Amino acid sequence: MLANNKALPPVDQRLPEKPLVIKPLERTGQYGGTLRTAMRSNNDHNAILRVIGNQSLVRWSRDSLNSIEPNLATSWDISPDATTYTFHLIKGAKWSDGSPFTADDILFSMNDVLANKTFLNAMPADFQPGGEAVKVTKTDDYTVVFKFAKPYLPFLEKLATPVAQYPTMYQKKYCSQFHASFAKKDELDAKVKAANVKDWAQLLRNNCGDIEIPARWSNPNRPVMDPWVIKDPYSGSATKVVLERNPYFWQVDDKGNQLPYIDRVQFQLISEVETILLAAINGQLDFQVRHISAIQNRPVLAENQAKGKYKLVQSKGINANQVGLWLNHSTQNAKLQKLMRSHEFREAMSLAVDRKEINDIVFLGQAQPWQSGPQKGSKFYNEKLATQYLNLDLKKSNELLDKLGLKKGADGFRSYPDGGRVSMGMIVMISNSSLMQSAELLRKHLAKVGLELVINSSERSLFYDRANTNQYDISLDVFSGGLDPTFNPRPWLAIHPQESRMSLLWTRYYLTDGKQGEKPSPSMQKRLDLFDKWQVAKTPAEADDLFKQILAEAANEFEVIGVVAPAPNTGIRNAKLINVPAVMPDGWTWPTPGPSLVQQWAFTK
Repeated sequence: MLANNKALPPVDQRLPEKPLVIKPLERTGQYGGTLRTAMRSNNDHNAILRVIGNQSLVRWSRDSLNSIEPNLATSWDISPDATTYTFHLIKGAKWSDGSPFTADDILFSMNDVLANKTFLNAMPADFQPGGEAVKVTKTDDYTVVFKFAKPYLPFLEKLATPVAQYPTMYQKKYCSQFHASFAKKDELDAKVKAANVKDWAQLLRNNCGDIEIPARWSNPNRPVMDPWVIKDPYSGSATKVVLERNPYFWQVDDKGNQLPYIDRVQFQLISEVETILLAAINGQLDFQVRHISAIQNRPVLAENQAKGKYKLVQSKGINANQVGLWLNHSTQNAKLQKLMRSHEFREAMSLAVDRKEINDIVFLGQAQPWQSGPQKGSKFYNEKLATQYLNLDLKKSNELLDKLGLKKGADGFRSYPDGGRVSMGMIVMISNSSLMQSAELLRKHLAKVGLELVINSSERSLFYDRANTNQYDISLDVFSGGLDPTFNPRPWLAIHPQESRMSLLWTRYYLTDGKQGEKPSPSMQKRLDLFDKWQVAKTPAEADDLFKQILAEAANEFEVIGVVAPAPNTGIRNAKLINVPAVMPDGWTWPTPGPSLVQQWAFTK
């Protein structure tokens, strides 16, 4: 057991009646040490969440997105119609201030914070499938019931993701002092005025955080259920963020030793990615994947292992494609829009892409030609959606374009039947070197069949401004859904207001029940109808069948064009750091490395 601090109760009084047991990946760890890692200086706060982990009711297995395991809920019951989830909480678990974690904290988080329209305009979609918010009640102090209006089979998987951690985020005892329904009005008004904020909701958010904002890591007084607690907070002037061991953390190893093993986690704030890479090479970081994982960095990371006293780790991207061409089926160019909606035109474009050259030059031959389908490791793998039209075939591509009446001129570029060059504007984020390199090669490839590609590179904010205002013909970005297709079905369904860029106007139409946007194509409408049925399916088998139908229809329509599936990412770990998986998923759904259970990592002497 961890040695007692004289200011704290004995360790057995700080643990639950039956602590959650985590078996170390390799062996029992020793206590002590500081885990050094790095994050960018501006708005990189999610780097903290990725390492600290999201302590939700349930969690992913430590090596995949294929199974759900107990966490703050020791078990759960699901009604036959999948509308009611009853969670049995771990008894005796405590917040980092030593206060009991009970059902009242979950009810406060869900009913008083999340459901309050002053705090949020609307309940997050994860908690209101079909548009009707969940109802949360308690049976006793350690039993909580989530009741949905319709069947909701994906709920457990949603809870395992970072953005659905809300039920376990806000301690009622501490956070209620900032809430209008609990605090005395005059005292609360004084706090709002002193903090110079708009209202109590902003005051609560500043002090108790939200899922994806810096304030989550800015208040050392906020009680948490995390393995480590903020000591040196994240702020605009911070050069480092430090978190120290939570003495009330509710997990133990298989020998009964309280976790975490490591004393503290230190994030160094570094402006430039190149400087983070240099710090890793020089042995100044104990773990780093974020910001240095690009395939281009693998050789230099491999060469400097002895110098930096580290070993390589690999992370497997969970996206479907690393370089995806989101063809805008609602482009403002009317003549081009007609082409974009032609299956033959899309096929011709795909056959013109030299995926081998892009793989060799940009990804060092480590990637694999791929379209938009889920990876083979997914139960939703669809061979046609993943592999059709991958071969380089300039002859066939030219024949298809000729058939569409697109004539080549003396300059080698094609024109529409009624005149005017066929020119496509592609938006791409300048910060993504792989996409920028790929864009230049794609421009060369398409020019060989007479199609002009104009690259509009920009910073992230302008990139999204152009996308949101429909000022693009093609958006070059990743395709999600490789290993988490039901969470991120954006390449096949117009459902995400920023990311379903085959047509954000179709998305707007779907999300507003036809009040805004543009009516989707018949194929997309068919898929959206299937998606609505999938969301309220009564059995896993029914849900899986509906989702496979969505993918089959997407394969037939072939709306977007993929280049290569994600190449393995490379990171580093201190050579003395144990219990770290050699390979782990890499994505936001499975927020690397948190689900690998960093609390059981340890340093050897």
